[in-house]
Amino acid sequence: MDLFTIIAVTAAGAAAAAGGAVVLAPLALGAVGFTAAGIAANSFAAGMMASAATAGGGGVLAGSAVAVLQSAGAAGLAGSTTAVVAGVGGAVGWLTATAAALI
Repeated sequence: MDLFTIIAVTAAGAAAAAGGAVVLAPLALGAVGFTAAGIAANSFAAGMMASAATAGGGGVLAGSAVAVLQSAGAAGLAGSTTAVVAGVGGAVGWLTATAAALI
């Protein structure tokens, strides 16, 4: 495979992964229990919240992972969060596509 093909394949993989990550993030949050109506009972998110509350002395600390994820589940992803999710998705896509192209 020539260098141009490798670059094209990895760029396409990165773009697809970035877009997919942004689209799938809200669905994944809802699937684990971070919903617009609050944390779903008996969900993975409920377990996270219980652990965070125990560690925080009875309450979930502002800015903690649980608080941020619930905020995103309730209100959607902020622009800055969307950029981070897209960046991470793009990096994972780039690395995966590069490895696949070199094999």
